[in-house]
Amino acid sequence: MFKTKKELVFVILAGIFITNGVTAELIGGKLIQIGPFVMSIGILPWPIVFLTTDLINEYFGEKGVKKLSLITAGLIAYAFILLFLAINIPAAKGISPVNDDQFFAVFGQSMWIIVGSIIAFLVSQLIDVTVFWFFKNRTGNKKIWLRATGSTIISQLFDSFIVLGIAFWLPGKINFDTFITSALTGYTFKLGIAILFTPLVYLGHYLIKNYLASEKE
Repeated sequence: MFKTKKELVFVILAGIFITNGVTAELIGGKLIQIGPFVMSIGILPWPIVFLTTDLINEYFGEKGVKKLSLITAGLIAYAFILLFLAINIPAAKGISPVNDDQFFAVFGQSMWIIVGSIIAFLVSQLIDVTVFWFFKNRTGNKKIWLRATGSTIISQLFDSFIVLGIAFWLPGKINFDTFITSALTGYTFKLGIAILFTPLVYLGHYLIKNYLASEKE
């Protein structure tokens, strides 16, 4: 099925990227509180998205990330369409272990959340790939940490504010102070995780490089 090892690597990375991207959007409607701070549980899968984005950037280029981001955004929209249909099909009364109200409470995200999620995802990914290649073109194969962490620092600043702004602040679900605090909290969390995941970026590079090199031997 796969003619080269590089094709297999891309499929694996793409699968991980898409799975975590779609999951993050589906669970993003739940807000959690850590101490005095509030943020979306949707930030949970994002460190894996950061990691796979960097690896795809490195081995498959700017076009690879952009195409995969557009595909993922389309799949997120498709998932929401399926959820919309599922919500509007009545549950079997007295038989279904989950009634309509319970199902809606979990999956009935508003149109604001859907729009905010997709816009934030696309904007942040396009910014990420642009910043990544800005550093890559100036440092070559050196300073992997700079392009990996630097692109995340900038792109996730936009993502954190866009998704909460459109999904929760504009429709009046949270006030402005909570919006700013939540966005900054989520951004700080993502930033911290991105820094902690830097060794995994190097590990991913090492494993992929050695795996692809074995094909040439």
